[in-house]
Amino acid sequence: MSTSTESSVSLIIPLFNEEEMLPLLISELEVFKGKRSEMIGVIFVDDGSTDKTASEVFRLTKGIPGYQVIRFSRNFGHQMAISAGIKRCQTDAAIILDADLQDPLDIAGKMIDTWKKGYEVVYGVRSVRSEVSVAERLTAHWFYRLFRSLSEINAPVDTGDFRLISRPVIEAFNTFEEQQPYVRGLIAWLGFSQTGIEYERPGRAAGKTKYPFRRRLQLAIDGLTSFSAKPLKLAVNLGVLIATGSIIGLFWVLITKYVLGTAITGWASLIFAAFFFGGIQLFFLGIVGTYVARVYDEVKRRPRFVIKEIWDSGNKSASGGSNPVNQRLNDPN
Repeated sequence: MSTSTESSVSLIIPLFNEEEMLPLLISELEVFKGKRSEMIGVIFVDDGSTDKTASEVFRLTKGIPGYQVIRFSRNFGHQMAISAGIKRCQTDAAIILDADLQDPLDIAGKMIDTWKKGYEVVYGVRSVRSEVSVAERLTAHWFYRLFRSLSEINAPVDTGDFRLISRPVIEAFNTFEEQQPYVRGLIAWLGFSQTGIEYERPGRAAGKTKYPFRRRLQLAIDGLTSFSAKPLKLAVNLGVLIATGSIIGLFWVLITKYVLGTAITGWASLIFAAFFFGGIQLFFLGIVGTYVARVYDEVKRRPRFVIKEIWDSGNKSASGGSNPVNQRLNDPN
């Protein structure tokens, strides 16, 4: 790891329909680059945007060295966009951040300073989250703690993907071949020396979130099923418990009928109990199905993403997409 003033750092920024956000974002990036002594490059990953995101990046950064755009052939997802950016990165370190400026660039600077002290991973810890509902804060709070307890890895809580990773971590991450990567979990799993920096997460500077509850829920499910088989073990344990209770209940019915000679009442409650346990069975069948689906995705061995083109702002012949540094590469994994 280089620690001189010539250290190089890439900012990896996934984009999905961020046309409205780009002028402010690139302006802030230029200010940040001017304040740092390190060589700062920016890798934008356009995750199949349907607006003018790509052409706007070309227009705003053309002729300014240090910007690259990886364009996917379609929307492959936020985690795939981060993975593509990490794979493309050639610098001493990389910082993953969102395009909405909710991951402050001054904290990114502190991450670089902390990295130079010898840490391999520096992650942001959200002490305050602006413009987030109480329900969202509570679900996020409990998910991180549930993930940590189920996965049995030392994953930091109250963190997103906003973090700096050093060259050794980048190289180790690029060995992963998972079809549905959970980036923050994989980086925690890798180990290395890690530390956190607390910050107050502001609201979006412009535009609307591109990560609604449905996508956050899917990311949570991917994270849990990627790192823990405990839900399956829970299904087995609960099944044994219910079976044991059923046997005890059967003996009690026989004793009540033939020994005590009392009438058996409560058939309505038995019907409700049958529906309840049927629901439990379907729930755990769904869990098993989720794991089977993950296995199915892994064995197909399809490319995790398809790159339409790679554009470099410093390329004099680049003209905003008509003559880009066009490397039509599929992810080899």
